[in-house]
Amino acid sequence: MSYQSLLKTLQDKNKLSALELKKVERVKKTSVAENIPQLLLKMGLCSELDMADAFVESGQFEKVKSDQYPSEMQLPESVSLRFLKNYHIIGLEHTDETMTIAMMDPNDQSSIDALKLATGKTVIQKVGLLSEIDAALDVQYGEDRSKMNKLIDDLAANNLGEDDFGEDDLEHLKDLASEAPVIKMVNLIMQRAIETKASDIHVEPFEQSLKIRLRVDGVLQEIDAPNVKSTAAVISRIKIMAKLNIAERRLPQDGRIKVQMLGKELDLRVSTIPTMYGESVVIRLLDKDNTVLDFAGLGFAGRHLQQFIDVLSQPHGIILITGPTGSGKSTTMYAALKQLNTPERKIITVEDPVEYQMEGVNQIQAKPQIGLTFATALRSIVRQDPDVIMIGEMRDLETAKIAVQSALTGHLVLSTLHTNDAAGGITRLLDMGLEEYLLTSTVNGILAQRLVRKLCLACKVGAIADPEIIKNLRLHRFAPEGDIILYKPVGCSACAGMGYRGRLAIIEFLPMTDPVRKLIMTHEEAGAIQKLAVAEGMQTLYENGLVKVVQGITTLEEVMRVTAES
Repeated sequence: MSYQSLLKTLQDKNKLSALELKKVERVKKTSVAENIPQLLLKMGLCSELDMADAFVESGQFEKVKSDQYPSEMQLPESVSLRFLKNYHIIGLEHTDETMTIAMMDPNDQSSIDALKLATGKTVIQKVGLLSEIDAALDVQYGEDRSKMNKLIDDLAANNLGEDDFGEDDLEHLKDLASEAPVIKMVNLIMQRAIETKASDIHVEPFEQSLKIRLRVDGVLQEIDAPNVKSTAAVISRIKIMAKLNIAERRLPQDGRIKVQMLGKELDLRVSTIPTMYGESVVIRLLDKDNTVLDFAGLGFAGRHLQQFIDVLSQPHGIILITGPTGSGKSTTMYAALKQLNTPERKIITVEDPVEYQMEGVNQIQAKPQIGLTFATALRSIVRQDPDVIMIGEMRDLETAKIAVQSALTGHLVLSTLHTNDAAGGITRLLDMGLEEYLLTSTVNGILAQRLVRKLCLACKVGAIADPEIIKNLRLHRFAPEGDIILYKPVGCSACAGMGYRGRLAIIEFLPMTDPVRKLIMTHEEAGAIQKLAVAEGMQTLYENGLVKVVQGITTLEEVMRVTAES
């Protein structure tokens, strides 16, 4: 497959625009040392996966899965590790006559010729993802932890500690944050987060240590961290990248970082807050490439999916999405906006913050410090003649009242609430002070959701469920015929030993029916409303979780972890 064919394939798959292609060709003229695939990844114009898939589509090459890389060296010592890392090549297997390798760029004939010369064997090329090849090389050559450990040693050797500067010596602090080991350390932490598909990076200073933790599929995992003396330098480096005030350490700050790393362009949200031993930093990774914005991929199916699409198709009213922080409310909201985003509709959002930019949607960033709150923005939005309004969160009575007025005047309004279940959304609005007759005449439906980890398809193991468990949980409701198989996590290289890979939502949807309206008008409690909704056919979060357990998607333990049932 020629490089021209590669570029054409990427264009045909809408992974590369004509403007981006011209940019690559222009840069290539001044960068003779790098080939086209390297340039595409370096410039962040294409993801590793898109690149590999384009090579595979040619029919010449087979793609290597993450769990197919051997842990032992397959190439002779005459092939240097430096060469392999420079060209992102790894040995997979060998015979007396052949050597099978994985390459980021299987078109790189000069590298293949060099391997033939070094091994005296016929070389068979396969395609691999750059990050997976590099990680596998670290395992094969015993360097899995060496990069991080070396940088930790460099930080200690350079004595980049807090003891080295006074409280007001900002210039010295900036110099420390600009030292090569500090820059490399922060970049490596971010790279590790991207490789593990983490959603957040937590940098937490304590008296005797600095902890670095990554949230992967909703669960925090600790990784190697530099010496506690490097705390100020590492945190200052992050603050400089986020354009925050490094002199201000007494107040919380928020910022953003845009980075191109491992072939991806990432938008990072940075939040700092002062603690006893320094500033705690949380970096939220927003990766558009890995964000699923279709309902099936999020976990919607069957009756739930149809009910939610039905309320989205209504011309006016309020749709609420509820759940605690980290339950996937924003992702569901964006999936709904994607469904509604047609040339016939004008959509305006007011968010804090704007997490994902959507083509064709007018998005407003709330700025409370200058008086641009949800409520003040909403007053202006209704004069812009929108069809759909999205409010990031219904935080107060003023915002709720304007949302209701918007729904009454013919707008479709989407918003979120922090409640434990769908029925709780109703009592939350009543507690805010919203009149019950306004609530019943405007709210079309309330969706509650949680995120559960999905079992790794490569290593999950199933067994016929114990009859006692089937009886206690009444699992035959969800699988009336045949044996019920329950799966458990095992752990393999594909899921980094976790047994889980990725997440999806378990949901409950409460439609606003006439019987439910009657209960609201008489100020019934959330429990009574939920009981009636279940009698009308609503599936609770717990029951929807059990459906996904019986389907072999997740485990009973996961459902128990995120729901109130026990």
